[in-house]
Amino acid sequence: MAPGSFAEYTVVPARAAAPVASAQPEYVSLPVSATTAYISLNELGGLSEGTKVLVTAAAGGTGQFAVQLAKKAKCHVIGTCSSDKKSAFLKSIGCDRPINYKTEPVSTVLKQEYPKGVDVVYESVGGAMFDLALDALAVKGRLIVIGFVSGYQTPTGLSPVKAGTLPAKLLKKSASVRGFFLNHSLSKYQAAMDHLLKMYAAGDLVCEVDLGDRAAEGRFIGLESVSRAVDYMYMGKNTGKIVVELPRSVNSKL
Repeated sequence: MAPGSFAEYTVVPARAAAPVASAQPEYVSLPVSATTAYISLNELGGLSEGTKVLVTAAAGGTGQFAVQLAKKAKCHVIGTCSSDKKSAFLKSIGCDRPINYKTEPVSTVLKQEYPKGVDVVYESVGGAMFDLALDALAVKGRLIVIGFVSGYQTPTGLSPVKAGTLPAKLLKKSASVRGFFLNHSLSKYQAAMDHLLKMYAAGDLVCEVDLGDRAAEGRFIGLESVSRAVDYMYMGKNTGKIVVELPRSVNSKL
């Protein structure tokens, strides 16, 4: 939530902290990833029973929460992912139609199975996936941009999109594209955290974390493994939120 967060210790204002029952890695997934999904979908999604929601990178750190929260709202959820393992995970958390884009063309699936389009897109990939999601919107559809991970490693930090046709596509469908950045909704942050913590405690929310057990060099332990963990994410290998574990010598001092 603040610059310099890749550290063994950090000081934060008390109002920005949330008490938790124990030092479980699952709690690390809530402050940014889960609250982004919770607040953005509540504010911009207009979710109701039967709403068709497309979540890109659905098995990732924030996508997993968008899927679950949309299902709690009785929506029909479609989620894109990059492996059969991730597809199985998405089914386990209630996703109605996982799409492994490595084996199924996303655009083809959406055109064939959702010919009238999708009502809401929770989009975090950018580039070609943004263009595809835009084309898949239904009349009065809402596309929520919460990131564009496909471009983070490029010189500009962006992946090109077909912006030239954007006005026409939005007008044709009376659709909208909205950006959501958590720092602009901090007034709603604490209430969101409280709600999500209660959901997790009650067993109503899965907080999937990836500690790097399947990474080439093993688990992510210590600050020196942060860069390796980031590369692991950019390669699309993680399921859930990547968590770097600090050595016990650090945790024992807390």
